[in-house]
Amino acid sequence: MDGDYLMPGIKTRAYPDMQNNGDDDYNYRSFRKRPSDDLMSNSPVVTNGTGLSPQHMSNAGDNEAKKVKLDANNMNGPSRVVHLRSLPPDVTDAEVVQLGIPFGRMTNVLLLKQKGQAFLEFEDEQAANNFVTLHQEHAPQIRGRTVFVQFSNHKELKTDQAHSFQNATAKAALQAAQQVTMGGTDCEKKVLRVIVENLVYPVTIDVLHTIFCKFGKVQKMIIFTKNNTFQALIQYCDSISASSSKLSLDNQNIYNGCCTLRIDYSKLNTLNVKYNNDKSRDFTNPNLPSGESGGMDPNMYGAQIPGLGMAQMAGPRGMGGMAGMGGMGGMGMNVPMGMNVGMPMMGQMAQMAGQAGNAVLLVSNLDEQMVTPDALFTLFGVYGDVHRVKILFNKKDNALVQMAEPHQAQLAIAHLDKVKVWGKPIRVTQSKHAVVQMPKEGQPDAGLTKDFTNSQLHRFKRPGSKNCQNIFPPSGVLHLSNIPANVTEEELKEAFQQHGNVVAFKFFPKDRKMALIQMDSPDESVTALIAMHNYPLSESNHLRVSFTKSTI
Repeated sequence: MDGDYLMPGIKTRAYPDMQNNGDDDYNYRSFRKRPSDDLMSNSPVVTNGTGLSPQHMSNAGDNEAKKVKLDANNMNGPSRVVHLRSLPPDVTDAEVVQLGIPFGRMTNVLLLKQKGQAFLEFEDEQAANNFVTLHQEHAPQIRGRTVFVQFSNHKELKTDQAHSFQNATAKAALQAAQQVTMGGTDCEKKVLRVIVENLVYPVTIDVLHTIFCKFGKVQKMIIFTKNNTFQALIQYCDSISASSSKLSLDNQNIYNGCCTLRIDYSKLNTLNVKYNNDKSRDFTNPNLPSGESGGMDPNMYGAQIPGLGMAQMAGPRGMGGMAGMGGMGGMGMNVPMGMNVGMPMMGQMAQMAGQAGNAVLLVSNLDEQMVTPDALFTLFGVYGDVHRVKILFNKKDNALVQMAEPHQAQLAIAHLDKVKVWGKPIRVTQSKHAVVQMPKEGQPDAGLTKDFTNSQLHRFKRPGSKNCQNIFPPSGVLHLSNIPANVTEEELKEAFQQHGNVVAFKFFPKDRKMALIQMDSPDESVTALIAMHNYPLSESNHLRVSFTKSTI
């Protein structure tokens, strides 16, 4: 998202008049605001600062419009306000503020990302003068781009005090800078420890990176589950960014009313990341091997971070002492259920999370000879808990699939629509039906309708399950687990060979209960997953099969 976020829970954009009188002498029109709910919801309702959400601009007639005014008096000579130009498009408040730390206390910062500009206000004019003098002789750089510095024509950055909203990220960056200036035990820490409570929807590295990169350059990240809680370690390139994100995001919700962030500093000074995969990522070194999915040594966390449980992170829900910092607008997060999607897909995913939509799907263009309720239960169960399936009696290439939650239905649409199943591209859309009706007693059904509500095979029945963190689109490689010790590679390959051509196979080196098997194509993998998931390998072991983004 590329808007300029000047208020908590408010997305604002600067609209300069057509006339430009020079360096930064713009006549700025009113900044418009619209409050928000949470990061993953499109709701425009304010919830007392307990959520984070993508924002929408209000109409020009919005009576609650916030006006950020630049005092244009005394246009000549030095000023407490300095103007920075040629900033990179992904610059953060923390990076701008960091330039000013050696020169003295800063009182305000205004970031105009779309224009590549920023205004930085110092407490006194001498500090601003020193800042401009040095940087005009030695131009600073941010993210490899040379930044041009000069005095602003404006003597002061003013905020209309009629409203209590403040620029959350800017305020946090300024507060973090002040803490660093004053020193203290945490002033140099760059690694954050994050626990996600009330994990209703899965959270992935991509989701966390999109949130935390708004406050500075994220270098490394590791996610893992400990004591049945989802946790993450996030390393920034500097302590200002780490402190700024901690001040802004602690106790915030990723999704509406759930996935609450509890943030503290880690005892680690740096993260050692060996693989770039769905469990660990070094954003400074994209050439690292993918390794095994989840290939980090889980023992390192217990050894180096004692007491990583929930007790240390416990705190009051809501904003606590950070009143007014909620609703970190403009995060642009629209990726529910831990999907491995990049930024270009976010627009089309915008309504997936937090919506009160329909949980029933209409699936069409199925193979009438192959389709069964159990087969659809297995396939759609990869993306959520399937409660009921009905194959239409008079049109057996169509079926209704009722998921446990609307967001699971949306996830199934995103991953399975137009995917080939038994050689035919199926269509998956929302149904007009709110529920799948079971046949009345005595009514013939020929086994076309089945209720799976109480099935023991649901993948997501336990909140915070690791399955929630491993949801991927159909892939040529499948992840196998729950393999008995006496089952050989040849036996598994022979079983999968009945459903397509097996290209490669590999047991996990450190855990022979798991393996990766590669089929000739994603289409064959879909067929193999339907047939082989819950396949009995012994009296007590049933094979578990999932899609994965790992490679062999």
